[in-house]
Amino acid sequence: MYGPPVVVKIGGSTLNNRDTSLKDLVALHKNGFQIVVVHGGGNVISQWTQKQGIRPQFVEGLRVTDAASLEIVVAVLTGLINKELVAQIHSLGGKAMGFSGIDGGSIEAYIAKPELGYVGEISHVNTEPIEAILNSGYIPMMAPLGFHRNDGSDHSGNPLNINGDTVAGEVARALSAERLIFLTDVPGIMDANGRVVRRLDPQRAQNLMRSGIIRGGMIPKLDACLRALETSSYADIIDGREPEALLNCVQGQNFGTRISKRISSDR
Repeated sequence: MYGPPVVVKIGGSTLNNRDTSLKDLVALHKNGFQIVVVHGGGNVISQWTQKQGIRPQFVEGLRVTDAASLEIVVAVLTGLINKELVAQIHSLGGKAMGFSGIDGGSIEAYIAKPELGYVGEISHVNTEPIEAILNSGYIPMMAPLGFHRNDGSDHSGNPLNINGDTVAGEVARALSAERLIFLTDVPGIMDANGRVVRRLDPQRAQNLMRSGIIRGGMIPKLDACLRALETSSYADIIDGREPEALLNCVQGQNFGTRISKRISSDR
């Protein structure tokens, strides 16, 4: 393995019959890339909460998580989704190790917005467990959970739900990753006319968020990209439903939105 790691965020909404993301991950790993994967699972969590009579609620793209919802979130993310993804990676000839941000004390967080319930804001990323998995020749497959920091409060040590996009951005920043790639179910970031914005710098990204053009679930994605840029070269938001989207992106064929520190145009 060589070079800084590439952090990839994958979501359940992109994993379908045409999707090649897992094959792409295995191919990149076999070709010497250090890959760290953060996965989501919002759609599956919503299905399971609805089965329990709990209606999903979101504020600015973040899931409101009460005590009953937290049990489902932990079970679905660390049990069902994480292990299914690891199994699929191995079935494709790859090597992956599944874990969550709770394991090894990887993601320390705290409750910043009580109105969201048991939702954590990250205060520290411990990269040692991630690096240990990388150094063992495996792909770290991380479920986006954390533990509440030991601050003497009633929540100390408790598991917390954390937005997967946010986790990906903070992990990329902490690892000084080469790049951060979001595999989404949209072609990229859209402007006011519904056209894909091919290139963004931080200032224009902030302007798009302030103007309300970027909203909902795209807000934490773009916030994560801007955080990653503090130590990484650039970040990409691409359509993970397209065959070989991840491979094409890593090989320099950018069909989505690239966010970088340099001032750029849409060309």
